[in-house]
Amino acid sequence: SNGGRRGAALGLVSAMESADGVARTLPSIGRLSRGPPFGRAHGRFGLSPSGRVLPPAPRSQENTDPQRTAFLLRKQWTLYSVTPLYRFSNARLRDYARLLSAFIAAEKQKGLAVEVGVELDIKVAVSSLPDLKGSEQDEAAILIQLSSRSPASPKNLEEKLIWSGWFCCVSGDDLSENVPEDFTCLPLFLANGAESYTAIVGSWFQKTFDCCFRRLAISPLNLSWMAAMWTGCKVDKTASAMELVFSVPSLPQPLDISYAIHPEDAKALWDTVQKTPGEITQEEVDVFMDCLYSHFHRHFKIRLSATKLVKVSTAIASAHCDGIIKFLQSQYLTGVLMLLTELAISQIQ
Repeated sequence: SNGGRRGAALGLVSAMESADGVARTLPSIGRLSRGPPFGRAHGRFGLSPSGRVLPPAPRSQENTDPQRTAFLLRKQWTLYSVTPLYRFSNARLRDYARLLSAFIAAEKQKGLAVEVGVELDIKVAVSSLPDLKGSEQDEAAILIQLSSRSPASPKNLEEKLIWSGWFCCVSGDDLSENVPEDFTCLPLFLANGAESYTAIVGSWFQKTFDCCFRRLAISPLNLSWMAAMWTGCKVDKTASAMELVFSVPSLPQPLDISYAIHPEDAKALWDTVQKTPGEITQEEVDVFMDCLYSHFHRHFKIRLSATKLVKVSTAIASAHCDGIIKFLQSQYLTGVLMLLTELAISQIQ
């Protein structure tokens, strides 16, 4: 018996243990010397013996129009953490688009064009995404889009979106409350498109706002938290299977093991493990994963505990240890971003 179905809270968990992956800077971008002072050390998820309560869905999410953020779904986003931006102003987004456009043109003159042999006009748009907030204290998300059009093409030809990136802060009060007035906290950056454009855009932001970008990896421990949390979320009955991908170490050739679990079976298992609805502890996550490992060993005589968890895919989202995320459900978008914001903050504090 699963002791009755207990649905997890709509808002996903707002804290996670710091990622232990190797930190990487943006390609070909150096770090700047100035670092704003930060506040108290960030609390880590699962270290409290009494567990942590899952927060309700942010009020801003209740009024969110799914169509306004639908373009963020089902794309592969690369994660970065970003230190606070110095003297950034939401009132100057058009100016920033013009300056960034000029910077990209200058970089192209140096021979850094992405499309070799093809002359492209790059149009830059910088806009606000006010729906992606977890609290009133959060800054509105900032979206940067690069579009291209060949000068030889007709003027009425639609421009092609070639790169997107966005800054956000969802329930990042721990950080925003403790930085000086001139700094803007948007600790999570997500990019989709050629890495060369990510490097150019990141370089301009670092030079203009004296901030620092670092690739945000996701540790196996954090991936196991995601597997447990997202399993407990209610989705429609046609939900896809939960899939865990493990990497086998110390082999001459790379070997991955894929483990798929029917979503209803995974949910039933989590319901038997979770003691208090809306609350989650490290012990519960460990028991949940151990049960999955035992089942796999019973059938295939392979001990997954000796491997490394590298990817989690559920109906809510998929996440890879290299810091790659894909959002699949609009109603859980803000909840997943709360969790990623916490990871980003824990890396820069």
